Amino acid sequence: MQPANNPLPHLDDWDDFVKSRYQEGRAESEYRDHSTDTHPCVTEFYRLNHRFQTVDFVLAKEKEYGSLSRSPQGVWSAMEYLNTLIDDSDPDTDVPQLEHLLQTSEAIRKDGCPRWFVLAGLVHDLGKLLCLYGEPQWAVVGDTFPVGCAWAGDIVFRPFFEANPDSGVPEYQTRLGIYSENCGLDQVHLAWGHDEYIYRVMRPYLPAEALYMLRYHSFYPAHQHGAYDYLMNGDDRKMFEWVRKFSKYDLYSKGGERPDVPALRPYYEDLIAEFLPAELAW
Repeated sequence: MQPANNPLPHLDDWDDFVKSRYQEGRAESEYRDHSTDTHPCVTEFYRLNHRFQTVDFVLAKEKEYGSLSRSPQGVWSAMEYLNTLIDDSDPDTDVPQLEHLLQTSEAIRKDGCPRWFVLAGLVHDLGKLLCLYGEPQWAVVGDTFPVGCAWAGDIVFRPFFEANPDSGVPEYQTRLGIYSENCGLDQVHLAWGHDEYIYRVMRPYLPAEALYMLRYHSFYPAHQHGAYDYLMNGDDRKMFEWVRKFSKYDLYSKGGERPDVPALRPYYEDLIAEFLPAELAW
């Protein structure tokens, strides 16, 4: 991967930026005001993301990864592989990805949520394996949004879309674009990234509520601002209540006390085996 495509020193810098945007008590008017408080690396990340997430790019990635043709592996093995995604410049202070996943799932478990909910917390960021497959950061993380229709005003750094080739396609710049009113989000193509990838991996195994959490947890314009309601159907609106429940854990559970991985592993291996096969197609 070339540095020009990967401006974030840590992949977690995007997560930290999102958390700061939606910190409790912050006024909604501040959500999209990043003129003074955004790191230049984050700004550059969004510039690339908004320029290159086009209809053609998204459709190509859906086709490339939709076959799930990479080597099979189990969830814990995938978590350990994701753990190799660390910041080489400061390995002593970088919290491993596996621990971030456990912090989220443990917060969910502490609140007495269903076991499938706990498992969703454990696996929700495993789609970040895309970075280890060579994908640029802007095609792995970032707020997701529909392609093929007008970009909502609630999308962070919206002016950067002016450099997106789709801005010159009149059909893509209408309210509905290539979609129809209340067509349902399953018919909508969102910006490609780790959400869609892990959804496709887990689709045969987890309940619909968990799959919505996985697929849409980075769709902040929708679950934080109510954007794109006109593309949703009744099932989407019902399921987004679960996405919103999950969002607080995704935003606020990382950090603080580090989990005891060896002590927790037996519980999570049992949980994984309850819902998932020993190896998954990736």
